[in-house]
Amino acid sequence: MSLEMKVPSVGESISEVTVSQWMKNDGDHVEMDEVICELESDKATFEVSAEVEGVLKLKVGAGDTVEIGGLLCVIEASSEKKEAVPPEVKSEKVFSGAVKTIQMHVPAVGESINEVTISNWAKASGDIVILDEVIAEIESDKATFELTAEATGKLEILAADGTTLEIGGLICQIAVTDEVQPNTAEVISSESEHATVPEASNKGYAAGHAPPAAAKILAEKGILAAAVKGTGVGGRITKEDAMNAQPQKAESSSKKVEKPVTNDPMPHADQGDRSERRQKMSPLRKTVAKRLVSVKNETAMLTTFNEVNMQPIMELRKKYKESFKAKYEVGLGFMSFFTKACCVALQDWPAVNAKIDGDEIIYSNFCDVSIAVSAPKGLVVPVIRNAETMSFEQIEKEVVRLATKARENKLSIPEMTGGTFTITNGGIFGSMLSTPIINAPQSAILGMHNIVQRPVVEDGEIVVRPIMYVALSYDHRIIDGRESVSFLVRLKELLEDPSRLLLGV
Repeated sequence: MSLEMKVPSVGESISEVTVSQWMKNDGDHVEMDEVICELESDKATFEVSAEVEGVLKLKVGAGDTVEIGGLLCVIEASSEKKEAVPPEVKSEKVFSGAVKTIQMHVPAVGESINEVTISNWAKASGDIVILDEVIAEIESDKATFELTAEATGKLEILAADGTTLEIGGLICQIAVTDEVQPNTAEVISSESEHATVPEASNKGYAAGHAPPAAAKILAEKGILAAAVKGTGVGGRITKEDAMNAQPQKAESSSKKVEKPVTNDPMPHADQGDRSERRQKMSPLRKTVAKRLVSVKNETAMLTTFNEVNMQPIMELRKKYKESFKAKYEVGLGFMSFFTKACCVALQDWPAVNAKIDGDEIIYSNFCDVSIAVSAPKGLVVPVIRNAETMSFEQIEKEVVRLATKARENKLSIPEMTGGTFTITNGGIFGSMLSTPIINAPQSAILGMHNIVQRPVVEDGEIVVRPIMYVALSYDHRIIDGRESVSFLVRLKELLEDPSRLLLGV
């Protein structure tokens, strides 16, 4: 008996949907009410559950667009009703002699996170894992987390790479057998450390696999992961491997790498490489994209500009940077000056530090300053809490700490939530001028830019000074032109005369 499953009606004005992803593959056995795919419209995302138990036959692929009522798949219902087998029994069938089976579920990783994606497995099904050993990497739309083994035994993977699971969903099982008991973990670990085996036998499921941070470095260098020898567990490519990898010569690479077929309607012999590659957006990148679009659509965003003569700060840094670093063991950068100046200006103009909540405006008497950092997986904004109470040395150390954790993908959810005002520095990439987008639900963001020697007029004479353009994007619903312009003018005063920051005037 076959059951056809069609696209259900998901909304009055929705006429078609896109198959975002299949949770099951063609030919897989599915249980009744088990989620088998995810549908996405221009308004929302929906899950489709199996209406009967049986074997799944896909009729459309991931990414296909199907009209309402269109055929999604067919389920070949089983002629005999199968008895539900608990996961423990299934695991015992896979691993005979199991003493017990430990089920591992997706842990709670943050208050606002309800699902995660399996980034990559460090182990394969059937591998022996040790208690507290890292076995997988999971990522949410905000951060990446490591999953560690909850017991010593044989691993059975139940969710493959790229699978999205809800918090609490079953991710894998560990069968503790007579051969591998928890009290023998140290022996196994010791033997594995000192055992001498051929190099080829060390390569397993993870061989040649590059985690997101390493993959980004390789992509920037234009190096294929297959051409890099991994020194990590099971031949996995580490971040250090990617940083040390060197591009191959053009002659050798041209022999090994086969160019993909292109659909150029007018091919020419001398046009060069016109190949393309597709890469699925990470959950973080998708969330950032959605938030930025919503901010543009839901706020009355404007940007105002000013320029700052950076010579006083640069002279002050040049004079004291060595003694500052010797005393505090951290460099004296521009970020501490801008953060301190912003905190003073925010207290003078509290509307810039406020946010909208429904039909109310929330004014914060503290300054939690978000610092935009370009991380391997995308833009993140860790928060410096109560920056108004911190010294230059404390701000510099906190900036270094948060930026380092961001680039290593080790930021926690609390370190990225909140924030009343954001500073972004496009100048480190060479940006001269930009209009930064507000970091919702905040109402303003300051954009720093590069410092360029420019001619300016001082006391009727043309002189050359190091000038930085600064931009303030703000929500005009609660910040008027008077507040925004006055904020930048106050910021300019404080930065062009840093002694004001010390005297509080």
